[in-house]
Amino acid sequence: MTDPTATAERLKIYAHRYPDKPVLASWMGGGAMAAGRRILADAGIPPFDYPDTAARIFNYMWKYTYNLRGLYETPTLAEEAVGAHDKAGEIVLAARASGRTLLSELEAKRVLQAYGIPTVETRAAASAEEAVREAAALGYPVVLKLHSWTITHKSDVGGVQLDLRDAEAVRAAYQRIQGGVPAADFKGVTVQPMVRAAGYELIVGSSVDPQFGPVLLFGSGGVLVEAYQDRSLALPPLNTTLARRMMEQTRIYPVLQGVRGRKAVDLAALEKLLVRFSQLVVEQPAIREIDINPLLASPERLIALDARIVLHESAIADEDLPTSAIRPYPSRYLGAVTLAGGKEVCIRPIRPEDEPGMVRFHQTLSESSVYSRYASVLKLDTRVAHERLARICFLDYDRQMALVAEPAPAEGGVREIVAVARLVRIPATSDAEFALLLNDAAQGQGLGRALLTRLFDVARDWGVRRIVAEILPDNVRMRKVCRGLGFTFEGSTFAAKVL
Repeated sequence: MTDPTATAERLKIYAHRYPDKPVLASWMGGGAMAAGRRILADAGIPPFDYPDTAARIFNYMWKYTYNLRGLYETPTLAEEAVGAHDKAGEIVLAARASGRTLLSELEAKRVLQAYGIPTVETRAAASAEEAVREAAALGYPVVLKLHSWTITHKSDVGGVQLDLRDAEAVRAAYQRIQGGVPAADFKGVTVQPMVRAAGYELIVGSSVDPQFGPVLLFGSGGVLVEAYQDRSLALPPLNTTLARRMMEQTRIYPVLQGVRGRKAVDLAALEKLLVRFSQLVVEQPAIREIDINPLLASPERLIALDARIVLHESAIADEDLPTSAIRPYPSRYLGAVTLAGGKEVCIRPIRPEDEPGMVRFHQTLSESSVYSRYASVLKLDTRVAHERLARICFLDYDRQMALVAEPAPAEGGVREIVAVARLVRIPATSDAEFALLLNDAAQGQGLGRALLTRLFDVARDWGVRRIVAEILPDNVRMRKVCRGLGFTFEGSTFAAKVL
């Protein structure tokens, strides 16, 4: 009843008429469709044997676009937990040194606290009377939990006793917990207040995949976490946008936004908690498994009620511990420098969150500075377009590096970017190309030299043998800085330095 070949001929003109509208086709019917399929394929319209295959491919295309847009959405800044690496590392190191692979709940919560993740107050007690004293200090009702270095799931052995309202109930609960496990597994109990805030039980966790390294998990939590199977996975490190996308993939997410008259959970705070959790996972490679279950989420607060951390065996050397598939933020290149006149400036690798700051930075540039950098008068709206800044702020730190310079802000002010230096590997060579841009007020103080020196460290870590750049003849200041750092000039614009 139809002519598949003629239909294909009529359809092929629409293959590229609307660039943002993909066209997919299903030509069913076996050999009789071969000519039509060939016409479609030659025109750039993929033909499929069945319509459900085409629909599935279309869905994959949409998911790819969704994920790609998520990568380049500008996140909000979630401050890193300063000093957390060392605080948590001491706990992990001590446990591994003693031959343990399991942290106690008390130790696990201290690791979380180091990264700014709020936990319910927890105290250890080695006897029933000590548990009574701690309960009285915290205030009734309380919860008693098994304190052990060997048992991971306390509920399975009766190791969690809830809603204890007086001293006798605490003593009885202590005896039940102690009698439910072998003596070698019993190190006492932990005592914590009974939290009754209305909210939702979530799980946040991570385990090591043989291929991808640490993988993050988020979803519905509580004792029925395995039954619900409501979870999403992601690779660390996260930013706030990736954290939100991770949340959006779960069935609990619409509930967290507020349903049936209930207030919404503070989703911005939950995003930042996930970012800090991902920082923990990346910075502590000795952790094999970690989960917060439940993480109680309510409109008023987020609080970790229980935590479990399993470590890699101490026999595994530090250099052999699994690492993240995605390179984390290279904080080793972060540091302060003192410029001429005593002014201190922070130099650090750029972050996706810097896009608004980069817009303000470009607004401060003079036409001469712009021309010296780009060898043309590049208009402001072109320089600050999201698509362009995304390529600068969202980096694969193994192939590109951009360093920004920020003076210390005035009291109550915000840090402002005053300079940017970039280093990009040149494919199929051992060379890398640098570019440098300072606003006028920051020039002539030694900042350019400091940024280039820091880029040399990056290049050496990459194994780069030579750094090159194109510098205009009338860019006298930049040429002087480069000569002082050992660059040689070939022709009128080409500069190079062997490391």
